[in-house]
Amino acid sequence: MRIMALDVGDRRIGVALSDPTGLLATPLTAVDRLDARPSEFDEIISLAQENDVEAIIVGMPVTLAGRLGYQARQVRDFISELSDRTSLPIETVDERYSTVQAQRMLNESKRRPSGDRNQDRGHLDASAAAVFLQSYLDFRR
Repeated sequence: MRIMALDVGDRRIGVALSDPTGLLATPLTAVDRLDARPSEFDEIISLAQENDVEAIIVGMPVTLAGRLGYQARQVRDFISELSDRTSLPIETVDERYSTVQAQRMLNESKRRPSGDRNQDRGHLDASAAAVFLQSYLDFRR
């Protein structure tokens, strides 16, 4: 069962995918959302279709105190709109520390910055999605 993970931010949505067996998560891409355009949903749905995705998980930005704040409400609005456009099941997961873990992993891999700040941030967002997707996959096993 292939699962897609979304790390929803104000500027980009990091996208990661599991392998078909549901064991390993890998970063895929980042979808720009600078214009808050409807086509961001089309792009996500298209990626899901192209990759035979059966479910979507979305990182929920829980505060360190375990509460849902402003950004979490934004993510819930995003999920509501996405669920109106697809019949795929959508779940949320706690995304705390996923960006920190992704940055650490990228630093340890000695990956060099591309020189394009937006592209590098997109890779970080997709990697953060892969971090919480991997945690989700591990928990399910």
